[in-house]
Amino acid sequence: MKKSLKKTPVFKNEAQEREFWENSDSTENLDWSKAKTVTFPNLKPTTKTISLRLPQHLLDAIKVAANSRDVPYQSLIKVWLQEKVQT
Repeated sequence: MKKSLKKTPVFKNEAQEREFWENSDSTENLDWSKAKTVTFPNLKPTTKTISLRLPQHLLDAIKVAANSRDVPYQSLIKVWLQEKVQT
């Protein structure tokens, strides 16, 4: 038996739409059995520039480690931080 779906309202702005979806069950408005997986290959994560003060000897050690791996030191720092956050 097919479940009848509620009609999704028309929103005046993004804030109104966000509030609606935060408080509503999407299964009442959408048929998720028809959903498809998509990829966004050109989507880049938003980055923010920060200032991080490190002792010179620590920065030198990071640069040596990065050089031995043939990667930029800032990229290596990001990898290490991501690994630490995930554990």
